[in-house]
This record gives sequence, C-alpha cells and structure tokens, in this order.
Amino acid sequence: MFFLIKEVLEEVNKSALNSATEQYVAILTTKEWETDKETFDMGIEIEPDSSEIFSTMAEVNYDSLTGTFSIPDRSNLSSDSTFAFALDEKGIVFIDDSGESEKYIRNIQKTRHWKLPSLERFIYDFLDQIIKDDLRLMEKYERELDSMEQAILSEEENLNSGRVNDIRGDIRDLLIHYEQLADMAQEFEENENCFFKTDNLRYFRLYLNRIARLRDRSVSLRDYTMQIRDLYKAHLDIKQNRIMTILTVVTTIFMPLTLIVGWYGMNFKYMPELEYRYSYPIVFGVSIVIVVCSLLFFKKKKWL
Repeated sequence: MFFLIKEVLEEVNKSALNSATEQYVAILTTKEWETDKETFDMGIEIEPDSSEIFSTMAEVNYDSLTGTFSIPDRSNLSSDSTFAFALDEKGIVFIDDSGESEKYIRNIQKTRHWKLPSLERFIYDFLDQIIKDDLRLMEKYERELDSMEQAILSEEENLNSGRVNDIRGDIRDLLIHYEQLADMAQEFEENENCFFKTDNLRYFRLYLNRIARLRDRSVSLRDYTMQIRDLYKAHLDIKQNRIMTILTVVTTIFMPLTLIVGWYGMNFKYMPELEYRYSYPIVFGVSIVIVVCSLLFFKKKKWL
C-alpha cells in the first residue's frame, strides 16, 4: 500500500511511486519488506525487526532512521500493537503485519488537508493519531477516581478498591509509553541526518509539548490514585478502630459482671448470700447499676 504526500494523502500503485517527485508513505508486511527493501535505497545498518518489538524507539543509521512502535491498546493497556518503520528524506515505510499503522494512515487521509504538505507534517499527524484520544481517557479516569473518593467519604460498602490499583497500573503503562514517544520525537527533532527541513522541526517541538502536558496529567492522576488508596486505607483503619472501641466497651462492661458470676459461682457451703432470700434481686440490681454507670462513664468520655 503506497501513498504520496500531497495536499492530501493520495494512494498510488508501486510504479507511480517510483516515478513521483513527492515524498511517500508505504505500508508493507514483513514478507514484502524482505522482498522489496532494496528498491527503497535506504542506507540501513540497524535492520528494523518487526518480530520482536518491546518498546517505541528510533535509531539513527548512516543514511536512514529506523525504529519500532509498541502502542498500548487504550481499551486494554496490557495489550500492545507493534510494528516497525524505516525512513529517509524521500519518505517513510511502515513494516506492519498488525494493520495498526494502516488504521492511523486512513484516518489521516480522511481528516487532513495540508497547505504545506511534507514528510515532517505527516509524521506529526501520525504520532498525533496515537495520542489523540488520551485526554478523554484521562478525564474518564479522573471522573472514576472522583466517584471512588465520594464513595469512600460516604462509607459505601460496595466499593471496588482493586479498581484503584488497576487505574494506577494503566497510568504507569501510559507514562512509560509517553516517555518513549518523547524520546522518539527528540530523535526526530535532532535531525542528525538532515532528512527534515529546519523550518519543519517545529512540528516535533509541538508534539513534545503535547506529550509533556499528557505526561504531567498522568503524573497528577498517578498521585491521585495514591491519595485515594491512602484515603481508603485510613477509612478501613477508622472502621476497624470503631469495631475495636465497641469490643473494648462491651468487654469492660461485662468484666465486673463476670467477676460477680465467678465469685458467686464458687458454691462454698458457708456463703451466707446463698441462703439469703433477696440475694438474687440484689445481685441483679447491682449488675444493672454497673452497666448503667459504665455506659454513662463511656458517654462522658465520648467513647460512645
């Protein structure tokens, strides 16, 4: 699949690509790249390997730039879409068996109309496609965390505390992804091989600013998840302290009653109270007085 970078991306066949003067975009499978890579005449020393991709990165070759993309799926950040690329001053080739790069390029083809078409502008728009919905994703996480905070303060019982850790893990993965995208954009901005026009390097600076804002938002959300976790832990501690307070009060109230029961449970033969007619009502009354006095004491101390 081949495109020329004109005012819009114009899809062409391979023969038209060879005779065109405009910069190009190509999407090839790994097998097609192995067959046709010599026709692109790129001075590649570090061969892009699309079979083992673990990160987003760019590497400078003698007369080209090569690298890889590892893009987390925003609906499930534990899974990634991966592909490789190679570029020089003539254009960029994506080596992709996943179809992810084609999806981004089709979106650019539908939505972008350039007054000053260039490879640099295409790369900016392509990188922008990767993060275009991330601000909404951050807002969704923030609303979810706000709801959790309100649920904790309202002492709701059905709070899913494990979700906080899930969001924190997602934010961590996004932060790593943003760091890698920033490193790639910096590599492009350095323009070591002079593939890019100096005036167009502003696109990469603009992208770095966008990444920096997303990274700051992610760090803020990560800190928020830690605050929510601490708040939940404090809520559990308070709840546990209340339970312990109630148990302590109950134990303290029944301690003298237990003493009375133990004392009069000895059943010695010459205990005068055993024969006294009013012993039971007296012990019962004393027990009631002890309970009432204990409750009044705890109330005065604000332990109840």
